[in-house]
Amino acid sequence: MKNLLKSSIVTSILLLILGILLVFESEATIYTISYIVGAILICAGAYALIRFFTNSKKTTNSIMGLDVLYGIVTIILGGLIIKNPGAIGSLLPIVLGIAIIVSSANKIQYAFSLKNGDNDLWKTTMVISVVGTICGVVLLFNPFAGAVLIMRIVGIFIIIYAILDAVSTFIIKKNVEEFRNVISSAKVEEADIVEEKETKEKPKKSKKTTKKTNNKKDS
Repeated sequence: MKNLLKSSIVTSILLLILGILLVFESEATIYTISYIVGAILICAGAYALIRFFTNSKKTTNSIMGLDVLYGIVTIILGGLIIKNPGAIGSLLPIVLGIAIIVSSANKIQYAFSLKNGDNDLWKTTMVISVVGTICGVVLLFNPFAGAVLIMRIVGIFIIIYAILDAVSTFIIKKNVEEFRNVISSAKVEEADIVEEKETKEKPKKSKKTTKKTNNKKDS
């Protein structure tokens, strides 16, 4: 759970930085993202081809033939993205929109868990999650397509979601810590009860043993 919360916080920070860059340096940010994605795809395709040629002499597995197809297609796709860096700008809102909707859906599920546990923070978590979902839906369907300031608008929505997601994560983290404290205190109380029972039973056992020894002496 801790790793999940840490990754959520890191994701919120990265999205916040991305949103700020899209607002103030939208064109440069899109071009940079395009070049990075294109370079990663080309490297992945090249690695697949190298792996095929190095392993083709050792094995005749037909599955290895897929590395050739994967490598060629990936390299071509990476080259197209680098050649047309502006094209990824139309895909970015869709990808981010889907990711935001999935993340917000998980937070909504947690809000219902808080409600079932009679935790008053479920309302805050629910509102934040619903607003995040709305931001994701807006990015997914992109009603601002064709507008001059589309990337800046996308950046604003990303900033809003990143801030709300960070707040929601801190709320969840706080409740997780409280839940663990309750569990640990309950375990301590249970251990104390068991210890008290054991201390009460010990004198009884000792009395029985003394009676047996007395009977042996009398005989």
